[in-house]
Amino acid sequence: MRHTPSAPPRDSHRVNEQIRLSPVFVIDDENEQLGEMDTRDALALARERGLDLVEVAANQRPPVCRIMDYGKFKYEAKKKAVASKKKQHQVVLKEVRLRPKTASGDLMVKVERARKFLEAGDKVQVTCLFRGREMAHQEVGLDVMRRFYEQLEDIAKIEREPRLEGRRMNMIVSRGTKKGGAPKAAKPARDPESAPTS
Repeated sequence: MRHTPSAPPRDSHRVNEQIRLSPVFVIDDENEQLGEMDTRDALALARERGLDLVEVAANQRPPVCRIMDYGKFKYEAKKKAVASKKKQHQVVLKEVRLRPKTASGDLMVKVERARKFLEAGDKVQVTCLFRGREMAHQEVGLDVMRRFYEQLEDIAKIEREPRLEGRRMNMIVSRGTKKGGAPKAAKPARDPESAPTS
């Protein structure tokens, strides 16, 4: 049974003695195409120049190999991958919780936390939790949310107006310039029991 060399692992290259096939098509360190060569001769040429022979296109016939400094090549590739990852920030929805009775000092601590989330490019869900009789005074919770947003309106915009869902009032803010101003009255979530009767 004829044995065919397995493909190299993803994101890796065969280097020097790992290159099994011969001949190979060689490109030197100055980007000159040297053409087809016996693999041993190509490896000897690379060593003569103090460099490595790296298989860069294993699926071609013959495989394409490049004479290069493989350590430097890997370092540059890693640097590019890190830079690319930094650019690809995934937006995450962070949550900041308030209460109708949240004091001014605590409110500012939560504002600063939300500001950091927004500056990092994330969205913030502001949740005001009501307990017991606080449900009868939803305007107090809305006022807390309004004061919270006013501290952020220099960098934030309201993406979703306050909405009442059970005992929670939720609002979503994201990075940007304000459009709608301060939060308006909370819209109740859809609830069959609270639907208007004819």
